[in-house]
Amino acid sequence: MISDETKQAILTMYDKGCGIRHIGRTLKVSKNTVRRVIRGEAGETVVKTSRYQQLRPVISDLFKPCRGNVVRIQEIVEENHGHLIPYSTLTRIVRDLDLRETKQRAGSYTFSPGQEMQHDTSPHTLLIGEKRVKAQCAGLVLAYSRKLFIQYYPAFTRFEAKCFLSEAFLFMEGLCSECIIDNTSVIVARGSGPEAEIAPEMEHFGHVYGVKFIPHRVGHADRKARIERNFSYVERNFLAGRTFSDWHDLNGQARKWCVEVANRKVKRSLGMSPEKASLMEKPHLTPLPSHIPPVYETLYRTIDIEGYVRVNTNRYSVPERLIGKQVEVHKSWDRVHVFFNHKKVADHPRLIAKRETRVTAKGHHPPFHRSTAHKGPSKEEMILLGQDTLLDEYVKELKKRSKGRGQRKMRQLLELKRTYPEEAFKKALKEASHYGLYDLARLEEMILSRVAGEFFKIDDDDNA
Repeated sequence: MISDETKQAILTMYDKGCGIRHIGRTLKVSKNTVRRVIRGEAGETVVKTSRYQQLRPVISDLFKPCRGNVVRIQEIVEENHGHLIPYSTLTRIVRDLDLRETKQRAGSYTFSPGQEMQHDTSPHTLLIGEKRVKAQCAGLVLAYSRKLFIQYYPAFTRFEAKCFLSEAFLFMEGLCSECIIDNTSVIVARGSGPEAEIAPEMEHFGHVYGVKFIPHRVGHADRKARIERNFSYVERNFLAGRTFSDWHDLNGQARKWCVEVANRKVKRSLGMSPEKASLMEKPHLTPLPSHIPPVYETLYRTIDIEGYVRVNTNRYSVPERLIGKQVEVHKSWDRVHVFFNHKKVADHPRLIAKRETRVTAKGHHPPFHRSTAHKGPSKEEMILLGQDTLLDEYVKELKKRSKGRGQRKMRQLLELKRTYPEEAFKKALKEASHYGLYDLARLEEMILSRVAGEFFKIDDDDNA
């Protein structure tokens, strides 16, 4: 198909009396093309009717249920209507029907130093130990310098939100007066957009740091694109090829990655790394308050009959003297503190993402008397030991060949020692040790043989 400029040149030369052959040679087009232009036929397109014309309404109806997946539309049309439409033909029909949404021109946001920070969460699947778990990735970014901080949580409630934000503010070494968030109910109590009402608990938390939470308008997630864009970066870079032993290891590696990788990578839009840009932004940040209150959740519990308090299905020990008493529990992100009469009586590491697990601190629950009665050497063994070296060695070997503490054998040996003469007992014990004989019945026979031969001799003269 020739251009409009060529067509105009042909008509101009023809009006001046030039021949068709001369026009063709000059403009390097065929004579037939020159004739068609002169007759006014050039540019007329012959539209062929597609043999799949009758399927256009079907394709239009399938586009939305198939979420724009042309391959799936192709499969359904073949299965239900018996027509295998070539992929290229099907995509052309979709373009002709103008079914795809036309992308709108996007703008950009510019921020001055210390003006704004952005916070959001995103669900990620990762490996902890050998188990795949779904965790909530919480992120905060400074809009000007792009300095990023992330942490992971099994769930993200207002308690986790306060834990994360307080840690993130410390990481940033300052904060911006405005924090853009989404319309999640974690921070927003009711409403949506900039006019939404922030939950009183989170509003008070913001006052402590001098931060105002501002939700973006519904459908305008690009308003916080600084943090949204980082979540895919975290999945492709931080999580790729990494495994974690527990939640503390996960968050420790996440912090290290933020420091050594994410904030040291040069951004083309900045012309420098976020770490260097944050040095320029730091003088414009709001300083942290002089006193940062610890983040914890206060619970009131009654000590159960076994001497434990229950926190999120897990049980933590307290001294058994407090059974039946009411205590105050402070649950922080990684610790559980128990108070009674304003005094701390227990301090445990908090069990994260575990259920129905029990933690017992040393000294909280002394063993029952029934269990302690069967520990350590028996009373009979203690009586036998320390009198004679040979007897001590025999007791030691006898105990090795006895069940448990060997209390029954020790009682029998002590009875033999007390019943028979000491000299006969020692001689029999020495001989038994020499031959490795630890059968107490045989030992008694050996003692009796010596007693009969040495201590019960009867003189012949006396019999006369």
